[in-house]
Amino acid sequence: MLASGGPALAQTLPNPILYLTGTEPYSTGGGNFIRYRYDVLNRSAYPAAMFAAAPGLPPCGNNTNSARTWVDFFENRTNRRIYGFCALGNPNDLGQIWFGLPEGQIPPSYVYIELIDRQTNIRYRSNLADTVM
Repeated sequence: MLASGGPALAQTLPNPILYLTGTEPYSTGGGNFIRYRYDVLNRSAYPAAMFAAAPGLPPCGNNTNSARTWVDFFENRTNRRIYGFCALGNPNDLGQIWFGLPEGQIPPSYVYIELIDRQTNIRYRSNLADTVM
């Protein structure tokens, strides 16, 4: 799209529509946890380029090929970051995102995610999503 003879306008993308798909118990060497699984209803609205490896951007820990776009979970009451993903390979991976809490810990009432496009410095914030079905 061109603006009256001017440069091309940036593509406008929607905010993610987040919803809980279920919970499941899991164990690691660190103990027992509950995994809260989520999907992004409109994940197909995001171009694959947003999830391409971005070696020219700062790494995610030791991962020098982390994705251009990172996804972070936040609790709504305090806006505290709970968990994040820095290496999703394509928009469909937004259908398999999750965070875990120790078994017995009361989860926040609602969570939201932000897609952080590190190339454009644009953040896309989701709706508030339940932590119980």
